[in-house]
Amino acid sequence: MKDHITLKWGTLKAWNLNSEKGRDLLKSYFALGASAGAMTQRDTPEQKELICQMIDECNADTIYLDWDGVDVSKDDAKKYVMENGA
Repeated sequence: MKDHITLKWGTLKAWNLNSEKGRDLLKSYFALGASAGAMTQRDTPEQKELICQMIDECNADTIYLDWDGVDVSKDDAKKYVMENGA
């Protein structure tokens, strides 16, 4: 399966990261605590930074924003993460 990240409400909704680093970033993210769904997730600044690192690590050209139904650049995805959510 190809790498992909889907974001919604400023946080992770769906993902597939095949690299060891990507999987380690996911483990670190979830070790900090995660909600059952994107709508109720309240990322800490550290979790937002981990998502941005996952975006950089993702072997895909774009990141999908589920709420808007669009693919965006990695830079725009990181901006979305840092400027949205609690």
